[in-house]
Amino acid sequence: MAEKTEWSRRTFLGVSALGALGLAGCASGPAPAPKVDVQVPQALLDQAAALRGGSVGMLSQKLYSEAANKALDRSLQVFAQATGTTIRNDLVSGDAGDMVAKMDAEVKAGTNRDLAFMSDRRFVGQLHNLGHLTDVTDVVEEMRALYGNPATEADNYCVFDGRWFAIPYHFIATAMYLRKDWYTEKGLPLKPFYSWEELRDNALAVSDPAKRRFGWGLTVNRSGDANGFIANVINTYGGAIADNTGTKVVFNSPETVAAVSFIGDIYTNPKYAPMLPPGIGSWTDSSNNENWLAGILGLTLNQFSVYADSKTKKNPVYANTHPFNGATGPALDRPLAFGESNSFVVFKGAKNPDLAKLVAKFMVGGSALLGVAKEAPCLVNPSWDKVWDSDPYYTGGDPAFAALREQTRTPIPIKTKTGYAFPQKPSPGEQAATAAYLLTDMMQSVIQGTRPADAVAATHARIVQVFEQQGYRQ
Repeated sequence: MAEKTEWSRRTFLGVSALGALGLAGCASGPAPAPKVDVQVPQALLDQAAALRGGSVGMLSQKLYSEAANKALDRSLQVFAQATGTTIRNDLVSGDAGDMVAKMDAEVKAGTNRDLAFMSDRRFVGQLHNLGHLTDVTDVVEEMRALYGNPATEADNYCVFDGRWFAIPYHFIATAMYLRKDWYTEKGLPLKPFYSWEELRDNALAVSDPAKRRFGWGLTVNRSGDANGFIANVINTYGGAIADNTGTKVVFNSPETVAAVSFIGDIYTNPKYAPMLPPGIGSWTDSSNNENWLAGILGLTLNQFSVYADSKTKKNPVYANTHPFNGATGPALDRPLAFGESNSFVVFKGAKNPDLAKLVAKFMVGGSALLGVAKEAPCLVNPSWDKVWDSDPYYTGGDPAFAALREQTRTPIPIKTKTGYAFPQKPSPGEQAATAAYLLTDMMQSVIQGTRPADAVAATHARIVQVFEQQGYRQ
């Protein structure tokens, strides 16, 4: 899922271009999509009347669908034209590892944009801890009156001391995928979730290198997907980076060592070599997408970007995909599947905060969101309950939608046998440690021969340093 790290500038001056949005496709590539006529609601036009002639700068966390990025641009352009305003939108990769550092530097220099949207789980806590975000509780309460409640995860990642500092935009589900045709051939069951041990053993059973079938499509190389995989195994085994307050490092535990031993065995035990695709040790975030779409993997973990690609491009793997909620471990009998939202934040020092809030209100629902959602089916989903009922597309556009909507309503927290409750309180230290790829570095050291217990202890020490840099004395 990695994207280019450069920040590409797109400036909208109100030029008319609605564009064709949707998800039709054909064997030779995507066909022209059915149009979504993006409209600005009259209520927002009335609110924007006093802001005519104004401008905002915006950062967008790059979506893993170029068509969806273009659809988002078109929605912004329609808003700019209708309201007589200017919106400058820059794309930024969430997987580059330096996104928060760049935003921090810009705010301190007074050169920051007015607003941005980004993963609430990964970034909002860090920016709030730096003191860079504006209270947007008024906007969230206004939207709650219109759209009902946002995804349950947002109450954890966007709220600090009872106040909202981010506005849920669109929901991104947690998911894993397996080849249901390969499983069926081997008589293996298709279930809503599995244990990690089941997935490992099934991956070996369906593998056949001579037929270019590799059952295991999860890397531990530096990437966002690898971070998610490693953390999930550790959590389901009963370990965690921090305690439930998000302030105390608790990484070095027997449960974490057991999880790291399990993962390391997959990549070092000759028994499992037949299920590992060539080059998996050097994969980036885009590699599992590419290999899944090439039809050579039996299992992968990904946002619904790979699912969206297979559907919109008429890839035959789509019909053979079994999406499921994830895996369990010794400390948890249900998957940690509550997703995240890309959420809008308004930076302190914004030159036009009122217009920034209005842009956020426009983008979260109606035709503005529908156009983006249709270009990234099941990847871009409503965060707000009543938006799910706003168009037949969300209720009948894909068989996966019902399960996705239920994930937005997941009761949280989910508690492990070891006393951790997920999602935990947003932890700037944990977010920074994850962004620094300490988990993937740890697994690389295990693969190179370091004992799991020693690798965990060394990583614990590195995580402590990160927490203390964030102001949390250990």
